[in-house]
Amino acid sequence: KAVLLVSRGESRNKPLRLVSIPTTSGTGSEVTNFTVITDKDTGRKYPLVDDAILPELAVLDYTLTMTVPPAITADTGVDVITHALEAYVSSKANIVSDSFSEKALSLAFGNIYTAYSDGNNEAAREGMQMASYLAGMSFNCVGLGITHSIAHAVGAQFHIPHGRANAIILPHVIAFNAYLDVPFGADKAAAAAKYAAAAKRIGLPNAGVRLSVQYLVREIEELLRKLQIPSGLLQLGISRENFKEHRSKIIESALADICTETNPRRPDAGDIGRILDRVLDGGRAY
Repeated sequence: KAVLLVSRGESRNKPLRLVSIPTTSGTGSEVTNFTVITDKDTGRKYPLVDDAILPELAVLDYTLTMTVPPAITADTGVDVITHALEAYVSSKANIVSDSFSEKALSLAFGNIYTAYSDGNNEAAREGMQMASYLAGMSFNCVGLGITHSIAHAVGAQFHIPHGRANAIILPHVIAFNAYLDVPFGADKAAAAAKYAAAAKRIGLPNAGVRLSVQYLVREIEELLRKLQIPSGLLQLGISRENFKEHRSKIIESALADICTETNPRRPDAGDIGRILDRVLDGGRAY
C-alpha cells in the first residue's frame, strides 16, 4: 500500500506529478506501472498495466513501516518473495531483472522473520523495504506468473488478503513450473534451473536441479509455518462447498489474467484446477 501525492507544479497545464511513499514492504507499487481493481459485483480482480500510473518519484522511508502489525508484515513480506521468484522465472526474464530478483530474494529471506517477530528492528525493516523495491523493479520489467493470477481470482472471490493468497499458492506453483509432477521433468525445465539458482542464492544446499527445487519449496513451507500463515484455504475457513461453487469461475479468471502471459509453463484449465485443489487442502506441494 502506498500514499500517493499529486501536484500540478507551476502550471495547471502540466501533467500531474505522482510521488509514491510506501507504508508497507510488499507490493513494490512505488516503482511499478501495475495496479489492481476489484469488481465486487463479479468477484474478480483486474490487474491494469499502464505507464500513466508509474510514479515519477518514490520516497523510501522504512520508519513508516515500523508500526505494521506482525500478520500484515508476514503477508506483505511473502508478497515480496513471490514477486522476486515470479519475475526470476518469467518468460521475459533477463540479466537486469535477474539482478534485481536475486538481491531481493537475499534481503527478503534474510530479514522477513526478524521483521515479523521484532517489528522494532530497524535493519530488518529497512532490508524488507529495499527487497520490496527491488522485487517491484524486477517484475515491472518482466511480469509475474500464475501465483498472482490465481491469487487475484481467489482473493477477489473469498476476500483473502493478497499477500496471504500468494503465500498459500506459491509452493504449488513452483512445483508446477518446475515440472515436479513429471518424472525427471525438472532436469529439463528452464524455470527449474532458475528456482535451483534461487535456492542457492538464499543459502540452501546445491543438490542438483530437482532436489534443489524441492529444498526451496520446503524452505518456503517452513517459513509460512513460522509466520503463522495457514497452509490452505480450508484453514482460512473456506468450505469445500463454497470452493466447489466458485472453482470454475476462479479457473476462468486466472487463465485470463495478464500475469499468466509471462508464466514459464503455459497452464490449461486442468492445470489451474489441480493447483487449486491442492491449495484448498494445503498439503505438501509435491
